[in-house]
Amino acid sequence: MNTSIGDRIRALREFRDITQGELARRSGVSVDTIRKLEQGVRESARINTLRGLARALDVQLERLVGQPTVTQQLTDGGGLLALRDAVQDPGSLPGVLSEEDLEDPPGPAEWARQVRAATETYWAGGYSDLASTLPGLLRDGRAAVRQHDTEAMWRDLALVYQLAASLSTQSGHPDWAYTAVEKQLAAAARASDPLLEGMGVSTLSWVLLRQGRWEEARTIAERKADALEPRRRGATAGELAVYGNLLIAAATPAARADQHDDALHLLTLAEGAAAQAGPTTAYGTAFSVTDVRTQRVNIALAGTEGRPDVALDAAAEVNLGSISRPVHSASYRVDVAQARYQTGDNAGALQLLLEVEADQPEWIKFQAGAAATVREMLEAERRRNSSLRGLAARLGVDPAL
Repeated sequence: MNTSIGDRIRALREFRDITQGELARRSGVSVDTIRKLEQGVRESARINTLRGLARALDVQLERLVGQPTVTQQLTDGGGLLALRDAVQDPGSLPGVLSEEDLEDPPGPAEWARQVRAATETYWAGGYSDLASTLPGLLRDGRAAVRQHDTEAMWRDLALVYQLAASLSTQSGHPDWAYTAVEKQLAAAARASDPLLEGMGVSTLSWVLLRQGRWEEARTIAERKADALEPRRRGATAGELAVYGNLLIAAATPAARADQHDDALHLLTLAEGAAAQAGPTTAYGTAFSVTDVRTQRVNIALAGTEGRPDVALDAAAEVNLGSISRPVHSASYRVDVAQARYQTGDNAGALQLLLEVEADQPEWIKFQAGAAATVREMLEAERRRNSSLRGLAARLGVDPAL
């Protein structure tokens, strides 16, 4: 039986034995809004309201809005469960006896090619393909570094664990992702690569953010950025990119905590690093002035009081065509759609979401923010909109809402 958001809020609140007033105090959401949600007077709320409630109730946003953590596409082939088993492989733990490898692992050149291909698959939004290949890639990688114990091999293994952490987070499994990041950082240390460790901390910050641990997410990213801050003269593009990505990672949780001035300062520093570096890619992650500017849109929408007008002003400074990664472009456009809806442009928001779905039909199903915006649009629709209801059905949004 399907339950509404209000039902889940009430059940979680009562389980934690807190009143509506106490939940309001912890979340920054008004008692009136909480009461209307629980009574079914309102069937949804803005994404920032839902994030505040999820954090106060100590649950992931996906659980609060009823978003499945695993899509059917990734479950059918056993991909995600196989990924979990590969990440949390008991045989990789010290002191645990495991079976000998039955097949020869790939050589260094073939291994590096497979890692590059997997990275491109992730950024293209091919999650089903990635879920099916990552488990074997992780096992091959562990076998490969036992046979070819070089820093380059450890570096590539760290990148595969980064992909595993990212896919686990996207699919609603931050606990698996945390384990993957631990192994990513251990592999980066074996590679003697401080910049790769920095990218690991950036990934960890994202995992903590998805767990609702905003203060820790910001703190670890800022500290690592300070430690890796490059000298302005003679800095390499890679150094600037890792530094900038850490600043972006710190800015997002700062904005979620309503520390918008701090977030904007961090993004200003990141944009300066991007301008100096020029468009570049570090450890599979693109970094440019455009990438930083898309984050200005995202942080304008964050916090208890999002600022969609500011987000749309920031979007005017973004050259969509220069966003190199398809998934990044889709994420940015979902933010713009949310801002359009919140400023009253329902038609524009729906059109943009449909365009994103056409480009990234698999990726969008993982996005709790997109589903929350669609759910809110459904509640507010003045007349039946078949396009909106079709999108809602495909995203798993309860058509009864």
